[in-house]
Amino acid sequence: MSKLQLSFACWDYDRVQALINGTVQAEGIDLNFLKMPVEETFWRMMRHQEFDVSELSFSSFLIANDRGNPKFTAIPVFMSRMFRHSGIYVNVNSGIQEPGDLKGKRIGIPEYQLTACTWIRGFLQHDYGVAASDVQWLTGGQEQPGRIEKVKLDLPPEVRLTPIGPDQTLNAMLENGEIDAFIAPRAPSCFLNGSPKVKRLFPDYASVEQEYFRRSGIFPIMHVIAIRNEVLERHPWIAANLYDAFTAAKQQIYDGFRQTAALKVTLHG
Repeated sequence: MSKLQLSFACWDYDRVQALINGTVQAEGIDLNFLKMPVEETFWRMMRHQEFDVSELSFSSFLIANDRGNPKFTAIPVFMSRMFRHSGIYVNVNSGIQEPGDLKGKRIGIPEYQLTACTWIRGFLQHDYGVAASDVQWLTGGQEQPGRIEKVKLDLPPEVRLTPIGPDQTLNAMLENGEIDAFIAPRAPSCFLNGSPKVKRLFPDYASVEQEYFRRSGIFPIMHVIAIRNEVLERHPWIAANLYDAFTAAKQQIYDGFRQTAALKVTLHG
């Protein structure tokens, strides 16, 4: 009996390599792996439901689940979990020295509903008293102009959200002071290139994140694996088989960490 053919869109993480090279296979399933950056995967899955199975933004999945469309089911496989205190960048002339200084400021974000931005807004409110309504949000392309939200937003009236101009980028606006701060999962190029005009809000973000975990016990979920309900309803057995396969593929990475004769993974330069 032939295997079920399923398209699978995802970034090429180490934790899926065994599925890509075939050393781990989902029982009864032949996965057609489509490698692409996460932004493209999320856009195509949310806007067009192009794939049978895909990596998906956790916040986008929750929005879809709440609205009932697009119709996805997520399995407890987390392609990305990451602390996000490192993802807040400020212009050095903005007067922002600590989180409370963000109140009343202009903050750029690529999309309001990005999972990383959602987590950051959460800890800013609950840990530092900075609510979403306390700032002016500006959305748009980070390095290239023209980015828009993957899903239509329905925000409370007290949340102020304004798109930037069609030819503007948030990276340039941060460096030249048109916005006071920038929040995103990807570091802006001005910061990566060493601009003296931009710094992180939390320079020692690792210590802040460690304290956050000790206090909360939370390791934030960024991306899940989602299956189109149309596919799952026809083949309900695939959810468990995919979960088992992803678990086995990840276990191979853990097994590599335990090698002591030589480092199987790169831990140093």
